[in-house]
Amino acid sequence: MAPQHFLVVAFPGQGHINPARALAERLARTTPGARVTLSAAVSAHRLMFPSLASPDEEIHDGAISYIPYSDGYDHGFRLFAGDGDDARRYNEAFARVGPETFSAVLDRLAARGRPVTCVVYALLMWWAAEVARERGLPRALYWNQPATMLAVYYHYFHGYERTVAEHAGDPEFTVAMPGLPPMAIRDLPSFFTDLTDGRIVEAFGNIRSTFQQLDLDVDQGSTGRRKPMVLVNTVEALEAGAIASVPELDVFPIGPAVLSLFEQDGDNAIVGDLFEHDGKGYMEWLDTKPARSVVYVSFGSMTASSRRQKEEMKRGLAASGRSYLWVVRKDNRDDDEDGDDDERSMVVEWCDQVRVLSHPAVGCFVTHCGWNSTLESMACGAPVVAVPQWSDQDTNARLVVEWGIGVRATIDADRFLDAEELTRCVEMVMGDTEEGAAIRRRSTACKAKVQEAITDGGSSENNLRTFQGHFANDV
Repeated sequence: MAPQHFLVVAFPGQGHINPARALAERLARTTPGARVTLSAAVSAHRLMFPSLASPDEEIHDGAISYIPYSDGYDHGFRLFAGDGDDARRYNEAFARVGPETFSAVLDRLAARGRPVTCVVYALLMWWAAEVARERGLPRALYWNQPATMLAVYYHYFHGYERTVAEHAGDPEFTVAMPGLPPMAIRDLPSFFTDLTDGRIVEAFGNIRSTFQQLDLDVDQGSTGRRKPMVLVNTVEALEAGAIASVPELDVFPIGPAVLSLFEQDGDNAIVGDLFEHDGKGYMEWLDTKPARSVVYVSFGSMTASSRRQKEEMKRGLAASGRSYLWVVRKDNRDDDEDGDDDERSMVVEWCDQVRVLSHPAVGCFVTHCGWNSTLESMACGAPVVAVPQWSDQDTNARLVVEWGIGVRATIDADRFLDAEELTRCVEMVMGDTEEGAAIRRRSTACKAKVQEAITDGGSSENNLRTFQGHFANDV
């Protein structure tokens, strides 16, 4: 019998690469003798491994191999750097070049005596499922957002699209989807209501295509074959209701996919970040601060803040009277922007977020509420100030409030956060009030749930082994 060979294929963005690497690492560790390969686009592969002899060179780090596909944009594409026409051209290349080069990856691995036995395609990688189906390969969707988001999209595409569209202009209108608590339009993905920005429309198109592929496997399941398998980057104890609300799918909650939680001493030989870490001694700077005294601020790898927004946030942070560590990416810096640090503040271009959130000096995390950042805050027990910007982030912010681990800032229709609101939210989370103490207690309790899920015998480890067992029975 040939050894199992999982091929995890991911979209070339930092928020997609990180959970894909974590899943690949866990598959390698929990499946004795299995091979695991991670495939990202050439543009990401180059950034992960800057010393390549050729752009498509295969890399091995012992447990995992890395081999890229091409999306037609080998020097990279940034969604918000252009307009709707740029996004449309990228999507056309993505849908045309991606399947061709991904098929070539499968052929290349087979020719080297390592045929793929299961394709795990991450969010947006709908054409990888199509290629796998054509070749008769088992496949599973890897959903790197919360189970609530999976359920919302599933129900939206299966009967609720019209209702949402009719009330898209009323942010307070409530929608009751099967098995989910009533949710206001403002709590649903921005894709449902932002219909004028061509970049957003194009991004949403890939999510729609993902569910169209999933529906093909649901139809196969109705004829007696297994339900489509979906690995979800979440913790079962936190989202049991959302998981149960999509009985058409075989859902395996296997999160949190935070790589550093699974690393041991000497690991992380391959970092995989698409951004270079700032050389400033930010960890040493944190060492000089009292416990729970520092505000950590980061809006992730895609969101770009305007000059006006950055000035407003700087004013709000200063007014809080607390020290802060703020990530402002190099591609989001203004030419004349003051980057000087002082005793109470440090601004960095990129950092090791989990190490920062784990530091005892950090008292709260001001975040856009991307799911990776939300999970990392939960895994580290860091209370949250949620400032959602787009996509799934409004729903994630709703979950933060529902779980009691943070507060959601009030922002205007253009997603602008004023200084006074930022100061108010930071004080609410970090201040010596009953509400702040309750948020910190719940954050600590949530951390315990997350940690328990990934221990031996925990729900996430058991679910991952169950998934592997289903697949093993098919080999």
